[in-house]
Amino acid sequence: MTPTTGGTYRVLSAVRDAPALRCIPLETDSDAPPDPVRVRTDGYDGGLADASAVAGLRPGYVVGATLSWSDGEARFASVDVREHTLFEFVEGVSGLFEAALDTWEEARREGVGVNSRPTFSTDGEPNGAVYTFAEQSGERDVFAELRDGTLPLEPLVARLDERASCDHEVFVMRPAAHDFVLVYGVLRKGSVLANTVRDTYDCPRPSEPLASDDADAPSL
Repeated sequence: MTPTTGGTYRVLSAVRDAPALRCIPLETDSDAPPDPVRVRTDGYDGGLADASAVAGLRPGYVVGATLSWSDGEARFASVDVREHTLFEFVEGVSGLFEAALDTWEEARREGVGVNSRPTFSTDGEPNGAVYTFAEQSGERDVFAELRDGTLPLEPLVARLDERASCDHEVFVMRPAAHDFVLVYGVLRKGSVLANTVRDTYDCPRPSEPLASDDADAPSL
């Protein structure tokens, strides 16, 4: 009999050079960041082979899932999407927006490794939050740690949840000409701001239709 485990997971990122996703357990008894689970996305039949099932999962989604384990690898035995927040990981970006550069310059002046500030629409409404993480050359790869789950994104998502009960878009970017990693959490998925970030930094649009349910003006 194939062993199974069940729980709630955040789909974190795609595994490079393998048909698999990294998934973070969200229900744990430890205060330490949980280890990501690598879940295969190939070899499915029946309902899980449907385009709207495993193939439709995207980084950022929260799923209720049962995982089956065979030969040390996990596959979905069942999966149900509960939240549709999106994560995007982008390397080599240029033309950073003013709020990102200001947040980084403030961190450098104060000698802190992590800094943040909220962003606002032209109407003065909160529309997201910027975080900068100093890169430590030769010691840590912060971008990879965020992508791979060593450095958790969940606290940042939780702060977005406090501001609005909706799906978000979170952009993790490694600038081409600066020694920090930028995380921009956009409050509302499918907003004008989120789509502006995607267009500015050549992020592919999500395959599913997104509803622009607010009138945020771009603040880049």
